[in-house]
Amino acid sequence: MKITSKGQVTIPKQMRDAFGFLPGTEVEFVPGESEIHVRKAVRGRRRGEAVVAHLREAGKNYTMTTDEVMRLTRGEN
Repeated sequence: MKITSKGQVTIPKQMRDAFGFLPGTEVEFVPGESEIHVRKAVRGRRRGEAVVAHLREAGKNYTMTTDEVMRLTRGEN
């Protein structure tokens, strides 16, 4: 197996299947003494978690009170 000019290597299908490396799986490279280990990334957030975090941050700058929001949603003046 050779590394391409872009630094890419294909993980054999048998290995991907055995370890659950599906398309879109985030991996990380862990240096060893004289080898490199590839494993599923443990620090990355899933897309859903990133969306929730974004929405929580966006809500911090919201200036309406709960009562004001309730009046607005009920169509009250």
